[in-house]
Amino acid sequence: MEKEVNRTWLFHRPPEEVWEYLTNPELLELWLMKSDFQPVPGHKFHFVYLPKIDSNYNGAVNCEVLEVNPVSKLSYSWETTTRNGSRKLNSIVIWTLAAKENGTELHLRHTGFTLSEDVSAHSTGWNTCLKRAEELLNTVK
Repeated sequence: MEKEVNRTWLFHRPPEEVWEYLTNPELLELWLMKSDFQPVPGHKFHFVYLPKIDSNYNGAVNCEVLEVNPVSKLSYSWETTTRNGSRKLNSIVIWTLAAKENGTELHLRHTGFTLSEDVSAHSTGWNTCLKRAEELLNTVK
């Protein structure tokens, strides 16, 4: 069983702009979720969302910033609970950015899963969110 989500995206924008979409709470809300994020190691924050009717998750993600290397790497813990409270998911999200000739390569590694259903749900979710981010970044002038 695959125990992590790995995705790489190419954005035709400079790394500084992509970094802003990863670290500015107002921009994060446009493509990911509402949050009280701050790019400061040790900062505890939350993502909140309205879960889909068929979702197993409760609509809140508790996080803590683990690492911040401006414009190159960001990581945070990711903890969520099932709707009925019977199971907790503890994982780690790691973003790395690399400047490329035609923009920025953004790599996501979301690791720490123990159930394939969690990998599948988060993989689908990240694909949707990153497509939204790509659309937003493509409209930036």
